[in-house]
Amino acid sequence: MWKAYSAGYMKQNRSICASVRAAALIAALFLSFLCGLFYNFWQDNIANVIEEEGPWHGRITAEIGEQEISMIRGLEHVESVTVKEGVPGEDGTVVDIIFDPVRSIVKDMPLITEMLGLAEGEVSYHYQLLSLYFVRIPGDEYPRLVMPFYLAIIVAVCISMVLVIYNAFAFTMHARVHQFGILASVGATPAQIRICLLQEAFRMTILPILLGIVMGVILCWGVMAAIVKMAAQIVGGRSAEFMYPPYLLGLTFVLSAATVLMAAWMPAKKMSRMTPLEAIRENEEIRISPKVKFLGITFAGFAPRKRHSPIMYSLFGIEGELAGNFLKAQKRAFRTATLSLTLSFLGFMLVQCFFTLSDISTGETYFARYQDVWDIMVTVQDTGIGQVRQKDVEALRKLTGVEDVAVYQKAEAVCKVPEDWASGGLMALGGLEALTDGSVTAAEGVYAVKAPIVVLEDESFRQYYEQLGTDNKTDGSRGEGGTESLEGTVVINRVWDSLHSNFRDRQYIPFVQENQNELTLGGADSDKKLTEVPILTYAEKTPLLREEYADYGLVQIMPQSYWEKIRVQTGGAERDTYIRILAKEDISVEQLSELEKKAGQILGRSYSIESENRLQEKARNDQMIAGYKYVLGGFCVLLAIIGIANVFSNTLGFLRLRRREVARYLSVGLTPGGVGKVFALEAVVIASRPVLITLPIIIVLMGMMIKASYLDPMVFIRRAPVGQMMLFMGAIYISVAAAYYLGGKKVLGCNISETLREDIV
Repeated sequence: MWKAYSAGYMKQNRSICASVRAAALIAALFLSFLCGLFYNFWQDNIANVIEEEGPWHGRITAEIGEQEISMIRGLEHVESVTVKEGVPGEDGTVVDIIFDPVRSIVKDMPLITEMLGLAEGEVSYHYQLLSLYFVRIPGDEYPRLVMPFYLAIIVAVCISMVLVIYNAFAFTMHARVHQFGILASVGATPAQIRICLLQEAFRMTILPILLGIVMGVILCWGVMAAIVKMAAQIVGGRSAEFMYPPYLLGLTFVLSAATVLMAAWMPAKKMSRMTPLEAIRENEEIRISPKVKFLGITFAGFAPRKRHSPIMYSLFGIEGELAGNFLKAQKRAFRTATLSLTLSFLGFMLVQCFFTLSDISTGETYFARYQDVWDIMVTVQDTGIGQVRQKDVEALRKLTGVEDVAVYQKAEAVCKVPEDWASGGLMALGGLEALTDGSVTAAEGVYAVKAPIVVLEDESFRQYYEQLGTDNKTDGSRGEGGTESLEGTVVINRVWDSLHSNFRDRQYIPFVQENQNELTLGGADSDKKLTEVPILTYAEKTPLLREEYADYGLVQIMPQSYWEKIRVQTGGAERDTYIRILAKEDISVEQLSELEKKAGQILGRSYSIESENRLQEKARNDQMIAGYKYVLGGFCVLLAIIGIANVFSNTLGFLRLRRREVARYLSVGLTPGGVGKVFALEAVVIASRPVLITLPIIIVLMGMMIKASYLDPMVFIRRAPVGQMMLFMGAIYISVAAAYYLGGKKVLGCNISETLREDIV
């Protein structure tokens, strides 16, 4: 009986069922697409972390023997144990442990620590990788937001889809309240009515759900292919394989079906609770609480004392009031549309404005700042500056198109600075104690100041030293016979005055008084010995390198030959050496790429290298920013589609319910053009709400962001993404207008006399 009844209803009311099927298809498509996209992002994040940091879950750094290692291997949940010797930055034997299941690390790692009697600092966890496996280790204070972000989006989409489909089901069920009352009066129980409605919902949406899942998988594959293609053009980008395993398909189907059934359950439950008398007497017509008096006729149920939409009436007349009354009466039904469209427009505008601001900032603080400093950067991996052969450097200098070559290595050291060394400008700001960023520590009147060291190859250092001139050079810079000696360091004597300047336009003051001929350097580790280093000169000008020099440290520039003599005392050298190549002016992208290729051929025969090309780096940065815009902008488009789907669902769902309302308007003299104007005004209001809500928020937020970034507002205004925002806004208006056009066309095409005479079946 129920099956035949439902089949008959769906056959006779295909237009209403079409809105439900469309909502179910959109829900399945979005859920399938997002599940696949986030699954691939998740797997890529795991692969990236494993590639950069290794697959280990727990790590022990201590002096342990083979017996202890065998004991670890024998534990039930330990999958593998890897012993490493001489890991950079670690002292002692390094034991990497992988657990299966991963969650067992929470109990097993403390057990291992207790059994071996290890200290707290000798045990570490791979927090980032474990968080991707949904394992949170107590003591991890860093906010791991990747997986919660993915899950939050999925939950938000599910809730949005439930609301969209709920409205579609609510319209179909509301149109049948009278029928349910008749069925209840002849013995149908509330449970039977609910089951009937859920079965009907499942049969109505099963094919759209399957089709939506397939379409979502195809869309996900296309998006991932585009992302992979774009990532392949970026330095350090990795190739990724599209994955959509069977269990993910099953999960997507269950999630989509549950979303649809949840959306159908809520109105079904509400309908089944109505008594037969309430259901039979329920009027299916849309109730608009205020009265409207038109051509001398006051429609029943209206209160004529107070006009409900005075603004709409004053602007657009009676059509405006009718439109305003309908929207206010159905504000709950359109709440999802308003919320989704507002969030989508807000998100899209924020994404566009944020990346425009980021692009401006990157251009000013990186590409424009360093465009005269470097053209090609070569990283010679795991090679000290003393291991780079001089003949290779000379070969680079002789290449056609090369203006300058600098070879350097970086190291960390600490400088012992007495309190009375501080400059007058620094003392006026509070002295060395004012530097509270961690670069300065005090002990008994002597301050330990971080002193990053840039070690330049001798020829590069000599060129830099000659550029400084001789005005500030100390007596210690003269060797025997008055010749210049390179046995010492150039002190970059400056500290950022952050109280009177910002990061975009830094102003510096002297760090120390320039009356000392030597300074005391030691290693960043406390056990390194101290050594007295001659000061060749004080300077504010840094070498032309693509480096961010410490704002609060006492930077040292040293020649390689002298560094080799004191490196044991200072230590702290990085593993890689860098070669900066500056090309001649007006070089083209093709010429610079060819120059990079030749430099790679010279160095690649003897070393493991990575190289960057400034012009290509700029192009790749632009591509990467565009990629972020596409991905995040696409998500905003998805939110907009959810809102637009809700508008279509409401509009098409109200068709049958509004026919009598429209027929009454036509019967008392309102022309079809007037009804069309009512629909047009409704569409304009629905599409304009998100814009009017969003624009003030965007203006305030962007004003705060511009102020925080210390950017000239006119620079941002000239590059503001007005075109993209207008295009997105226009798409919303066109989509809402299309929904109302389709709905209005069907409503106005009905027969007035039949509509007024017959009940809606």
